[in-house]
Amino acid sequence: MSSNFSQKKVEISVEGVSMVFGKKGRQVTALQDITFDVYQNEFVSLLGPSGCGKSTLLRLMADLLQPASGQISIQKEHPREVRLRRKFGIVFQNPTLFEWRTVRENIELPLEVLGRNRHEYSVLVDQLLDIVGLTKFKEHYPWQLSGGMQQRVAIARALSLDPPILFMDEPFSALDEFTKEKLQLELLEIKKKTNKTIVFVTHSIPEAVFLSNRVIVLSAHPGRVHTILDVPLGDTRTALIRESEHFHELSAAVRNCFYKESEAIDEQIG
Repeated sequence: MSSNFSQKKVEISVEGVSMVFGKKGRQVTALQDITFDVYQNEFVSLLGPSGCGKSTLLRLMADLLQPASGQISIQKEHPREVRLRRKFGIVFQNPTLFEWRTVRENIELPLEVLGRNRHEYSVLVDQLLDIVGLTKFKEHYPWQLSGGMQQRVAIARALSLDPPILFMDEPFSALDEFTKEKLQLELLEIKKKTNKTIVFVTHSIPEAVFLSNRVIVLSAHPGRVHTILDVPLGDTRTALIRESEHFHELSAAVRNCFYKESEAIDEQIG
């Protein structure tokens, strides 16, 4: 399927990327010949079973790991150059907040590290607190917040330098279903307000379908691009979409990718 985003500017390009762990003679191939593009302002989910290498792929894109072969470019530059210029933010599964700093102080941290003028960035931090709905909790400490609220602080901190790209590695996987669905809606609202390009790692089919413009399905052992699916659910998504027939059809189409992969593996074994 062709995406409307394919007419836009390519923000991230992954070309023939493979990743190998271990030393010679005891190597494990985690990713094999991965190729895809992410377009400007697009929301793309990397979806696959545990151990398929989706988090490894995200770390390669964020310059936290280096590929064994192939290349990745962000805005036509090497990820390291983009990282050094702080043109992307990262949100991990665990918020990793500093317990001795308030919500506001945690969000301010990247700006402090860069030596920005506190008076100048005060307005920005106020805006971020409003975007993530934590204005009333700005003087609270992480231990006083729920897991979902802590993750919202982490998202605001990742946005503090106003990067055009946001990498998110299973940020809601440790949360209960009610909190997870609430944060999914809030993330879409943040996306609408900030117009970021988002690459989101998940192993949840409903989450990937609900959030994404496209879903990149990775196969297991080693991770390869099995299928890239468009998610034509429109730009305005509410909780009711999860109950729609179209949503269930799209979820079934993604799920079928895994069934086909499992059947192919069974045939190889047989």
